[in-house]
Amino acid sequence: MNPFKELAETLSTSVQNNEFVKLTLSKPIKKGDGLPNIYVRFIKIKEAEMFQFTYRYTTNDQVKNYTLQETIKKLEVLLIDNFRTATLFTLSNDLLVFISKKKKVSYKVNAPSFKNKLPETHDKPKERIVFGNYLQYLGITDKNGKVIHKMADKYRQINKYLEIIESLLKATKLPKHIKIVDMGSGKGYLTFALYDYLVNQKKYNATVTGIELRESLVNYCNDVAQKCGFKRLDFIAQSIKDYKNNKIDILIALHACDTATDDAIFKGLSANASLIITAPCCHKQIRQQVKGIEQESPLLKYGIFKERQFEMVTDTIRALILEKNNYNTKIFEFISNEHTRKNIMLVGTKSSKRVDTSIIDKKLDSLKKTYAIKSHYLETIL
Repeated sequence: MNPFKELAETLSTSVQNNEFVKLTLSKPIKKGDGLPNIYVRFIKIKEAEMFQFTYRYTTNDQVKNYTLQETIKKLEVLLIDNFRTATLFTLSNDLLVFISKKKKVSYKVNAPSFKNKLPETHDKPKERIVFGNYLQYLGITDKNGKVIHKMADKYRQINKYLEIIESLLKATKLPKHIKIVDMGSGKGYLTFALYDYLVNQKKYNATVTGIELRESLVNYCNDVAQKCGFKRLDFIAQSIKDYKNNKIDILIALHACDTATDDAIFKGLSANASLIITAPCCHKQIRQQVKGIEQESPLLKYGIFKERQFEMVTDTIRALILEKNNYNTKIFEFISNEHTRKNIMLVGTKSSKRVDTSIIDKKLDSLKKTYAIKSHYLETIL
């Protein structure tokens, strides 16, 4: 008897009854394969009914389409060779399939997770980003261009970063020649990616400068830039505070520690930058300022909650200060927090709309009063 008969019959019935939602494969047998999940959904391509398999590799996604019969055969192979668990979601119930180490198949039926079906239109795949040889020099890929396993998270971060940057540029009015300054550029992973994507691939007329205090990293990055022929990319050994240049169109500061983020925002405000992009981290200044002061909120009794609360307070004050200086602001998750907790991005886009600064001042005063904050560092340097 075919151990996958129940899966095949439930899948076929759900399609016939128009109740199929999706199917997922998880718990890979060989984790080193770099394929943690496969997601299956029902689509229509030119009126043809197909099942779309999205192979969610560690470094990229691959998509393949199969008929119902092909899907059943493919699932049987994948569950024997690659995965220990499958979940078939239908509008009637969820069918869980388990494969033991001895290849024994068992089932469990749960109440349905979904009340509605997913759209059946075929999504166009995202435009694939083609990376230059700088990834090899930076230790992200090997000589054959394959992503090194331990650098997979960094590779995903670069992809997500470029997606965000491109969407922000489309919504921002910029001059013909764009001057970009990346403050606290470190080893330059994202700086190189930004330059290559904007200048070499998207053909923007832009120059990119990385500001980094550690001279050894600056020398390393300038050497890589020269090897790659990135003529309009350079790195300078200097602190953010000491950097002097009032011609900045896009200011970037990702993970500049504590008040270095505020120094970077200050430079962007001083230069009247069109776009200010930060990913703040550490947030020590306000926590140290209120140390020993008893807080009214019971949330702040616990250390871990206090830390997170003051991170939010710090970044909200930064956002309000940007708004006071005629920037539209938004705060969102940069990358999934399974990779890093430093995953919040604060963006300010220059606006021509007038703001009532007195209203913003009241919000700032109220926030500081609530948490017994005397001053925020960014306020003092402004």
